[in-house]
Amino acid sequence: MKKNEIIELEIEGFNFPGKSWGMHGEKKVVMKNGLPGQRVLVNIAKKRKKFEGRILEVLKKAPNEIDAACDVFAKCGGCTYQNLPYDEQLKLKESYVLNLLEQAGIAGFSYEGMVASPEVFGYRNKMEYSFGDNEKDGPLMLGLHEQGSFYNIVQTDHCQITDADFNQIQKAVLAYFVQTGDCYFHKRSHEGFLRHLVVRKGKYTGDVLINLATTTQGTLDEAAFVKKLLALELEGQIRGILHTQNDGVADVVKAEISKTLYGEDKIEDQILGLSFEITSFSFFQTNTLGAEKLYSVVRDFVGQEQNEVIYDLYCGTGTIAQVLAPVAQKVVGIELVPEAVEAAKVNAAKNGLDNCQFIAGDVMVEVANLHDRADVIILDPPRDGIHPKAIFKILDFKPKVFVYVSCKATSLARDLPFFVAAGYVVEKVKCVDMFPMTGHVETVVLLSLI
Repeated sequence: MKKNEIIELEIEGFNFPGKSWGMHGEKKVVMKNGLPGQRVLVNIAKKRKKFEGRILEVLKKAPNEIDAACDVFAKCGGCTYQNLPYDEQLKLKESYVLNLLEQAGIAGFSYEGMVASPEVFGYRNKMEYSFGDNEKDGPLMLGLHEQGSFYNIVQTDHCQITDADFNQIQKAVLAYFVQTGDCYFHKRSHEGFLRHLVVRKGKYTGDVLINLATTTQGTLDEAAFVKKLLALELEGQIRGILHTQNDGVADVVKAEISKTLYGEDKIEDQILGLSFEITSFSFFQTNTLGAEKLYSVVRDFVGQEQNEVIYDLYCGTGTIAQVLAPVAQKVVGIELVPEAVEAAKVNAAKNGLDNCQFIAGDVMVEVANLHDRADVIILDPPRDGIHPKAIFKILDFKPKVFVYVSCKATSLARDLPFFVAAGYVVEKVKCVDMFPMTGHVETVVLLSLI
């Protein structure tokens, strides 16, 4: 096989998440997406230690394949498995996690099963849209990135996994800027005005927060923009409209300049009866009802026995810390992002929890400054897992129990052997599906000191 050669093959298995593989003669070809049993036409894109290809066309459907609910599923990069029945998605994620743990030598635990998401569609409480186009000098688009493309944007105003209000807001904002004639920010020339649109909504409160992100290379008619949005008939209610500006070249949403055009710069929502303030930049689980399932598993693994000290490392806005506050005399959370720590303090005070302490800093540095012996340590690290230099400092605390919450099973499988080598046994494993239709899954692990 050569680069750019087009071949036909049958997909035989998954390299989860979001990748599949098939054999062409004796050569293994790895592709993005795809379902076992599909017959596909593939363009060979790379030839390194293994062949990598791009699916051009599905010639024959898989036996268990269904029609996707979204009309841009084949183009949009937001979903991976809308063409697979939901129960099959859960089996797929479950087998992926268990196989990784087996390969890492983790055995002898009680597998507690997979918790399904309470909502399969319409579950996302946050969306980050990008402005752009789908062809050179084409019409302005607002949506998500096309699969495999850094530049092309797919309009996703009928998205199946977001809150219905988001689709209305997305359409209205695009229509507004098509009328004004404003140009999007070009990633090559670094010229243009429109960058992103971030929308958040409280699942329980119905509060909506809208953040338009632009460069400083244009002028926004603030009154007209706000009027356009407030005229929408939404199921929820708009609590705040923001305009943030950023002239950096990186394709990320950040605020060098921020202005509240209407209402407030935050919304409120609830998890397991606790209230949380959420800003446009706060980390908050994107599936609220799924987060309640996830944190309930964490709470069950910790148990109802009263603990003197619980450490919540990588605590974000302190959601897990506050859920566990009733079973601890003291909870200490560490988080790298200062704004998240301030939000955690505000939320704890709002919820009447006076036994929570939150520290802003790098876990790798701050764990050295913790002097209380912890009964339980909660680990909920970023996707890359625990930093190698931090893991030994964390293990030195020797708590009775670790509860590891992982959003990337490969990182979890890499980290767990260090705990086993330090004298911990993996007692329980439970999966929680927070992201239906995608290749992601949360895994909660209970480790106890032998």
